[in-house]
Amino acid sequence: MTDDATLAAYIYYYPLVENLRQVERYVSTGVGSNPAAPFNSFSHARKLAGPEDTFVTINNDTVYSMAQLDLSGGPLRLDVPDTGDRYYVLQFVDAWTNNIAYVGTRATGNRAGSFLIAPPGWAGDSELPVIQASTDVLSIVGRFACTGTDDIPAVTVLQDSLTLTAPDADAPLAGLPAVNGSSNDGSLFWEQARLWSAAFPPPAAESATTERHVGVLEAADAVLAEAYADCVAALEEATKHGSAPVFNGWMVALHLFDYNSHALGLGTINEDRWKIADEDERIIERAIACRLGLWGNHAYEAVYAQAFTDVSGAPLTGDGTYLIEFPAPPPVGAFWSITLYDIPRYYLVDNPIDRYSIGDRTAGIRYEADGALRITIAREEPSGVTERANWLPAPDAAFRLVMRLYMPGDAILDESYSYPPVQHVAATEAQGAERAAIA
Repeated sequence: MTDDATLAAYIYYYPLVENLRQVERYVSTGVGSNPAAPFNSFSHARKLAGPEDTFVTINNDTVYSMAQLDLSGGPLRLDVPDTGDRYYVLQFVDAWTNNIAYVGTRATGNRAGSFLIAPPGWAGDSELPVIQASTDVLSIVGRFACTGTDDIPAVTVLQDSLTLTAPDADAPLAGLPAVNGSSNDGSLFWEQARLWSAAFPPPAAESATTERHVGVLEAADAVLAEAYADCVAALEEATKHGSAPVFNGWMVALHLFDYNSHALGLGTINEDRWKIADEDERIIERAIACRLGLWGNHAYEAVYAQAFTDVSGAPLTGDGTYLIEFPAPPPVGAFWSITLYDIPRYYLVDNPIDRYSIGDRTAGIRYEADGALRITIAREEPSGVTERANWLPAPDAAFRLVMRLYMPGDAILDESYSYPPVQHVAATEAQGAERAAIA
């Protein structure tokens, strides 16, 4: 077993390390449908994500435009197009996974605009709205709503209209500090934690916390490597037993991404309601958020409700058939969906009809006469016409569901919305028979 100090250090540095590993993937090999692109340029996917896009909890609702920024060479100018009535968001995430700014439908509107992205400590003047970075490396996570294959050409035009311009194009870039490769996952993690935390310091307000971890980072590699597996297991367990309230089986972590209280800029809501006050809680929530949904938005941009079990508490598996019934559409300003992921990777799962999510924009879904929507989740294709139309295929193993609610309405944010339970069909039939017997 690992000691408490080592585990605390692992939880603290995990988001930095995992995040920058993904940044490195984007600039070197690309991720799934997003090809590799050098720092300070956009990488555009040209389709909705599928199982080949091996990124934790990737969505299947929007087309991604990603940019990894290195501001060590100075500020960058960002230009965005007019997107008409199409929802989009550009989310700005620092090296520690803090959401520091937003540009897009909710935050700045859908008209064309220009912005200056400034490095930490920058004190220059600009006529443009300024996005003040908190670390030299910054990720732009861009999402354009897309209704399907036929809509891709229109999205492509908008993606290609995104531009990043460096006033000093010849300025050298520091990039990510190189870490010697290691066949030992534990040794690699701790070496990345050492080098990357030095290159991209955490907020000064966390200095007391980082001082507590100095001794761990200086410990012998063999000791840290041996503790690594226990640390990984402890975080994995924490993701299943978080503090988020549960509504009809759905864990709704409205404040999972509220761990940033030090660098809230353009498009964010700088109110106590959207900040986790306790530092220890912020740190564990940051690690859990990174593990479950790296680069997730604040709840006022998008709410992510997740289910590992049905409403009775039994794990979701491919052996069961499940029913979710919406009496009416969820109150959202943009769109909603339910996406299925495998466990423990949280990747999309290959299936025979290439359907990885289902929601208000899914082609061919059928509503009841009273406006209700019944979704069937099962490994085998259902027999009924409506059930087939509204089928979300499941794997032959355990899985997890994520309900996305983009630009959520007041009922969702004040927690008065009634989430539809995930019901095991056998249990539902038994309950129906019991009610009939009582009647």
